[in-house]
Amino acid sequence: MMKFLVLLVRNRLAAVGGVLLLVVVLLALVTPLLPLQPPNVTNTADRFLAPFAPGHLLGTDHLGRDLLSRLLWGTRLSLAVGFAAAMIAATIGAAIGIVAGYFGGRIDNVIMRGVDMLMAFPYILLALAIVAALGPGLMNALIAVAAVNVPFFARNIRGITVGIANKEFVEAARLAGMGHWRIIGIEILPNVLPVIVIAVSTTIGWMILETAGLSFLGLGSQPPVADLGSMLGEARSALITNPHTSVVPGVMILVIVMGINLLGDGVRDALDPRLRSGALTRPMPATTVARDTVPAPRGEGVLDLTELETQFHVGKRIFRAVNKVSLTVAPGECLGVIGESGSGKSVTALSIMGLVASPPGVITGGRADYRGEDLVGMPYDKLRSLRGDRIAYIFQDPLATLHPLYRVGEQLREAIQVHHRVGRAEAWGRAVDLLRSVRIPNAENRARAYPHELSGGMRQRVGIAMALANEPDIIIADEPTTALDVTVQAQILSLLDDLRRERGLAIVFITHDFGVVGQLCERVSVMYAGRIVEEGPTRAVLDAPAHPYTRRLIACVPELGQGRRRLHSIPGLPPPVDNLPDGCAFAPRCDKAQDACRRCEVTLDTAGARAVRCLYPEEDLSVQGGTA
Repeated sequence: MMKFLVLLVRNRLAAVGGVLLLVVVLLALVTPLLPLQPPNVTNTADRFLAPFAPGHLLGTDHLGRDLLSRLLWGTRLSLAVGFAAAMIAATIGAAIGIVAGYFGGRIDNVIMRGVDMLMAFPYILLALAIVAALGPGLMNALIAVAAVNVPFFARNIRGITVGIANKEFVEAARLAGMGHWRIIGIEILPNVLPVIVIAVSTTIGWMILETAGLSFLGLGSQPPVADLGSMLGEARSALITNPHTSVVPGVMILVIVMGINLLGDGVRDALDPRLRSGALTRPMPATTVARDTVPAPRGEGVLDLTELETQFHVGKRIFRAVNKVSLTVAPGECLGVIGESGSGKSVTALSIMGLVASPPGVITGGRADYRGEDLVGMPYDKLRSLRGDRIAYIFQDPLATLHPLYRVGEQLREAIQVHHRVGRAEAWGRAVDLLRSVRIPNAENRARAYPHELSGGMRQRVGIAMALANEPDIIIADEPTTALDVTVQAQILSLLDDLRRERGLAIVFITHDFGVVGQLCERVSVMYAGRIVEEGPTRAVLDAPAHPYTRRLIACVPELGQGRRRLHSIPGLPPPVDNLPDGCAFAPRCDKAQDACRRCEVTLDTAGARAVRCLYPEEDLSVQGGTA
């Protein structure tokens, strides 16, 4: 609960809405205790007094009644009716939606066809028809407003319930012998409750407006009792001559509805787990840069990272996801970046392109040079022109990155036309050629397919084709074969290797599999806790790993056809990057760690083509001279 309130308050618009609504609700609650004039007592001698008249702070209406008193009592009544209508509609609508979505079949069809019939009528006409049938009155207006909003809740909750009802945990509850109503109460309701809360918080304002509209037409609150809508209805005849009689209730309606809507948006965001990243604002187009100093460029390859640092600022916590990483990739070279999940591989790759979400991500140091130009802090228009053109990215899950509503050929055509002025027909032809180049059979027909119509291997080939669309100099491949079976994985790796050799591409290949590194990469950098711990030629590192972490990673890889051997594992877990230990981050898991490893920072020692961040390495690189 406390975390929810903290997230809610950090959303400034939601906080403003909450303050407005809190003030209005407090005024409504203390209205009976305030020294106000009777709201329904008329005095025609004081009719249409202007605001700030003696004894009447907001003036009087056409019958001489005090507007401040009527406003507060009317606000109290409007809030009560609006909240009551919302609770009734949410309770009935959610119950209908859960029952229809859970049981499905004929029950679902019967219930939802009835809901569709109600939704076929304009809601205000349906409300007018209900009030006309029941008769004018505030209670009947409440019933009408609640009734016309029941279908909204029913359809939304039914859609959520359908997705939950077939989940494994619901099936497990059925196998355990739980009855339907118990499953609904224990398994279904807790999962749809946040959706109900969000729906209520975002629709109360509309219900207050609907109630006010019925009262404005004379079908809600009846004289002499007033709510905000009836006050507007009574003041419309004097709108020109005495506008304050309309402005007073109108401003109150505006404040209430704005407050509820702003607070409702904040509640929706605070309850959404995808936005609990420490800030409720949407990511910026490029990662925020906050560097105190900028190191000198290395100028060694087509892509050079120099002391790159990327952090995530979540409240008072600082996560050092990338901690002074330096890498170099030469033209036509494939560099493998390997490590456990959470070691900083993907964040390093995303930092190059400025794709780390901000907030909470911030690049706090170092640089990333493409052909001598620093990508970190580059003007967005120029950075955007490089993305997908000179530097391309292959994401891990193509089903999530390809647009589900567009054909793959259209997406390839768009990737070309964004960076180059070519006609639609020419771009389409190039898109089909790209599909052929990544060995997709029947490319013409496949180009007209949607992503869901392709297999995982085919989608990954489309992702590769999109990366190749503008003949880039660098491709960053973020675990592109993780979700594929071994046969398709081998095909994708062979394809990438052939394309690299044919086109002279530089590839940064992120993986957690040394088998993939051995097959594709010429050099390898091993990452742990946001840092490079070992680097060197792939064959040299595989044959003689120097860092204990590298040795343990290689020992975890099964080797087929090599006879029986023990399959090792690395004890413990990687350290949290917001609380890294002093000294070597791997020391708590290392069987060679000594006191010196825990006392001081360990530097990356370089010997020729090899480098290792360890005080007691497995191999003496100075003896090898980096030529292994």
